[in-house]
Amino acid sequence: MNSITRRSFMRVSAGLGSLAWAGSFSRFALLNAVTPASGDYRALVCIFLFGGNDSNNLIVPMDTASFDAYTNIRKGLALPSSSLLQVGTSNAVYGFHGKLPELQKLYQANSLAVVTNVGTLVQPLTRAQYIANQALAPSNLFSHADQQMQWQTTVSRGASSTGWGGRLADAMSSMNPSNSLPPFISMAGNSLLGTGVETQPFSIAPGAPLGLQGFNTSATSEARMTSLQELLTLDSGVTLIQQASQTMQNGIADDALLAKALAGVPALTTQFPASNGLAAQLEQVAKIIQIRQTLGMNRQIFFCSLGGFDTHTAQLNDQDNLFAELSPAMSAFFAATQELGVDGKVTTFTESDFSRTFQPNSNSGTDHAWGSHQLVMGGAVKGGQIFGSFPAFVLGGPNDAGANGRWIPQFSVDQYGATLAAWFGALPQQLDSVFPNLPAFDGANNLGFLG
Repeated sequence: MNSITRRSFMRVSAGLGSLAWAGSFSRFALLNAVTPASGDYRALVCIFLFGGNDSNNLIVPMDTASFDAYTNIRKGLALPSSSLLQVGTSNAVYGFHGKLPELQKLYQANSLAVVTNVGTLVQPLTRAQYIANQALAPSNLFSHADQQMQWQTTVSRGASSTGWGGRLADAMSSMNPSNSLPPFISMAGNSLLGTGVETQPFSIAPGAPLGLQGFNTSATSEARMTSLQELLTLDSGVTLIQQASQTMQNGIADDALLAKALAGVPALTTQFPASNGLAAQLEQVAKIIQIRQTLGMNRQIFFCSLGGFDTHTAQLNDQDNLFAELSPAMSAFFAATQELGVDGKVTTFTESDFSRTFQPNSNSGTDHAWGSHQLVMGGAVKGGQIFGSFPAFVLGGPNDAGANGRWIPQFSVDQYGATLAAWFGALPQQLDSVFPNLPAFDGANNLGFLG
């Protein structure tokens, strides 16, 4: 991997303005020559919940035995049954957190599913194996930085310079024209998830004006732009400088391509919630999906994020606020995909560092744990279902890595990601290269939550 990438060198902002001076960059000039999209469009949208979302309060089993155990162990963090938003399956009743009414409705409309107890793994792992150190486990469990990296790379022991989204984009590169935007676009700054061997992610900031500011069509401004271009193409003989210059050129060209494609596009009628940072990110994703045919894009991956889930203290209040931002933002985005006629072609999914201990700490919060429940949304999702099983609500029980309710994952990130990648169009022989731990799971490559 190059030592400097577009993601690490600059965050190019995204708005709706055009860049009059940017026509001299080749990719901008090639916009009219972009190969039309085939109509076989698919997009993955990751929402990363940074800090470690306590998914034990995201959705709660409401059968008597489980709910009694939940109440007895969680104590002051247990949500009262009257506050939970009930949903049913064929044989059980569950309750979504009370601040997730929009997600409850999506679940009931079969557009949202829950995948239980997903986490970083090297291979299937039991409590006995983990306690006795008889099988490989991920390195540096319960560490924010390491687990965020492992969720984004699926490399659970050692470092990786590429993410599974970037490797997937590399594998699917033939689906997009070479002169289009990068297939991976982050709305939330740097993202290792989207770095591949060939794929370098493009980062934009929703709501900010596009590109370099201070240039226009005046003679003086054009002369300054010419000078900048000469500097960027100057052969300095220093590899680091050359890479940085190339990154800047690519970023400006991508920015210009996006600006021209967005100019004059009709506004979406879907209303996204105001003063909601995640909603702003997802609205920008919807706008870029809106111009997919103009850009000739057949496969795209997007990265959004919501932070603040490291709830060591005051968890009930903090999670209330976070879920009150998450739920309407996801709902508005799904409505936008329906407006654009692509709800069956866009799948949105959550990731997070880890879940939290089932047992609360002494500060009205929780500590770092392991396996967590994830949400998957879209028209292709087999919604209204729970995929997998909840851990036994027993401290030191069969699913606990210790004695505080750190759930050993039932499903690996590799299996979760491979299910998304297969729907995205990756061939079976490509999945093992995108998800290096996948062969260890005995062919269980598809968790079944996508049609």
